[in-house]
This record gives sequence, structure tokens and C-alpha cells, in this order.
Amino acid sequence: MSWDYIATAMPQFAHAALITLVLSLLAIILSLILGLFCALCLSYRYRVLSPLCKGYVELSRNTPLLIQLFFLYFGLTKLGISLSGFVCAVIGLTFLGGAYMAESFRAGIEAVSIKQIEAGKSLGLRPCQVFYHIVLPQACAIALPSLGANGLFLVKETSVVSAIAVGELMFVTKDVIGMDYKTNEALFLLVVFYLVILLPLSWSIGWLERKQRRAAYGH
Repeated sequence: MSWDYIATAMPQFAHAALITLVLSLLAIILSLILGLFCALCLSYRYRVLSPLCKGYVELSRNTPLLIQLFFLYFGLTKLGISLSGFVCAVIGLTFLGGAYMAESFRAGIEAVSIKQIEAGKSLGLRPCQVFYHIVLPQACAIALPSLGANGLFLVKETSVVSAIAVGELMFVTKDVIGMDYKTNEALFLLVVFYLVILLPLSWSIGWLERKQRRAAYGH
């Protein structure tokens, strides 16, 4: 293990970690939005949108991320659509994460007691108000552990996008190993920077879960 080489390669890995972090945050935020929309369509069984969302969820969850990325990066060029590797990575991760988020949100929505929904309606609340003030807060609290796990899953799945030349941590690691033959040093830095990204996120999710339990949401 060459500590001098690790010190030299640190800025390169720090830049790659920044790309990984930005990519992860974009994918998580967009997949939460997409997942919530699909969960609404699935839970409330909208006539046209519900079958489309169900088909999307099944397609996304039953195809590998790598195949989805290859379709976006290489396949779309055959149709005259050329996207950068980073944009394809965001779309691919959002497409994958949205399906998992949708199932988490759907489980949370359907776990809310029908009695509370009926109580809100009896108070004169409109359906959108019932959802916003009664259903959504409890659904998010119930689904929080699953949503957090999906977020961590998406961060780790960013390692796949190196296949379409996005300069994130795995791409830089393979580049260092191929160019300088510093396998131990590269893998050490890879683990360290993934821990730097994942541990604070994991601790934050745990803190939110404990705070939610104290508030008695979902019970």
C-alpha cells in the first residue's frame, strides 16, 4: 500500500465522489417525485394512468439497470436522440428508483386507516385536502424505512453508470487500476469515499425514523 500515491490520487477521487453525490441526489429527488405520482395512480386506480404505471413498475423492476442505460446511451442514438452519459445516468437511475419508490409509497398510502379518511371527509375536507393533511403525512412516515433503503440502493447503483463513461467513483477506480496498476490503493479510496457518502445518509435516515417514532406517526 503506497500512502504517497493515495495522497496524490485523493483529489481525483474527491472529484469523482462529488459527481457520484450530485448524481445520487438528482436520482433520489426525481425518483421520489415519480414514485409518488405512480403510487397515487396505483392506489386510487385512475382509469388510464393506473395500467400505465403498473406496466412501468413491472418493466423497471424486472430489467437490469445496465440494460436500461445501454438503451438510453446507445439505443436512442439510432433514433437520432443523443444524450450525454450523465443525463442518461440520471434518467436511468430515476427510471429504476421511481418504480421502487412507487411501491413504497403505495404500501404507505394503503396502510392508512380508512376511518381517518372518513373522519376527514365528515369534517368537510375536500379529497385533495384529505390526502394532503391526513393520508400523505402518515403514508410517508410508514414508508420512511423503505424509502430510505431505496435511497441507499440508488447511491450504490451509481457504480453501474461507469459503463457509459460517467466519471464517478467506480469509473475512476477502474481507470487508476488500468493506468497505474494501483489496485489496493484504488479499492481503498473507493471504499473510503463510498463510506463518506453513505454513512451520513444512513445516519440521517435513522435519525428521521427515530424522530418519526417519537411523533407516533403510523401507529
